Amino acid sequence: MRVFTMMPLRDWREAGPAAARAEAAGFDAVMTVELGHDPLTPLALAALATERLELTPSVVVAFPRSPTVLAGQAWDLHANSNGRFVLGLGSQVKGHNERRFGIPWTAPAPRLRDYVLALRAIWRAWETRGKLSFDSPHYKLSLMTPDFSPEPTGLPMIPVTIAAVGEAMLRVSGQVCDGVRLHPICSRKYLEEVCMPQIEIGMARGGRSRANFDIHGGGFVCTGPDPATVAAEMDKARRRIGFYGSTRTYLPILELHGLRDLGLKLHRMSVEGAWDKMAGEISDDVVRIFAACGTYAEIAAAIEQRFGGVADSIDLHFPVGAPPGLQRELVTDIQRIPHGFAGFKTDW
Repeated sequence: MRVFTMMPLRDWREAGPAAARAEAAGFDAVMTVELGHDPLTPLALAALATERLELTPSVVVAFPRSPTVLAGQAWDLHANSNGRFVLGLGSQVKGHNERRFGIPWTAPAPRLRDYVLALRAIWRAWETRGKLSFDSPHYKLSLMTPDFSPEPTGLPMIPVTIAAVGEAMLRVSGQVCDGVRLHPICSRKYLEEVCMPQIEIGMARGGRSRANFDIHGGGFVCTGPDPATVAAEMDKARRRIGFYGSTRTYLPILELHGLRDLGLKLHRMSVEGAWDKMAGEISDDVVRIFAACGTYAEIAAAIEQRFGGVADSIDLHFPVGAPPGLQRELVTDIQRIPHGFAGFKTDW
């Protein structure tokens, strides 16, 4: 199983050293998230400080950005990392698109499908020096002059993965993408019974292979050197489960585990503004539905039980000061867990 870890975002001076430490510890990839800071700049700094690590935003919000603008940023990250960049995209929800980004909302799955295909059309025009001609319901691109085209890289095309929760987006991931980033509110049961059948439908439509498709995550990892630290990490997950569970988007996942009433209650609490009380509604049993939990001595086995055979990569985060030797040992133990992903196939 591949192991990713999070990059620092706030202070760019920390990005390069953190990435170098992650590479020395044997991690497969470093990742960023789009929250309060830019997710792409730290990856540029990480590219210059490393030789082997995969670099990926998980995820960058797509629709507020022109496909051509994001294509250029991804191109430079890919070129300057010698082909180690993987673009992770997400649609975000309606409220954020309309009220935070100020853009119109349309059905996200067909729109993100067109976005991915538009990116590939742009990259192909740059690499082959061919004509840009892309016409879809959401994006029409027909102008790319030499002065606005970067130099060909000689590298494989940039892999693209997308965040997916609902069935339509899961099918899009399988049809046109190189991987899927599953939400932390995703149980093993939901992955096996809902996600995989929809991804496989998409793969059949797109003629894509499971061996070249990275299934990332679908849960939390709560670990530490002792039970008290594990309990503290479970409390962090508890707060996030309460927050995410209050959004009706995730109600089908809770329903699959007989937790519909919990989801409805969390949503009512969000309407009432009772954000600080949500974690109290999440029992340890619910946390363990969505998380692999255990001390450092136990966590590899817990991850295999929770994710093994269904996921190809997971997130693992160590506290500042964790001994490098311990990190290497745990990462190596997790990497021994078999998985189905053999590598991206991104031929031009």
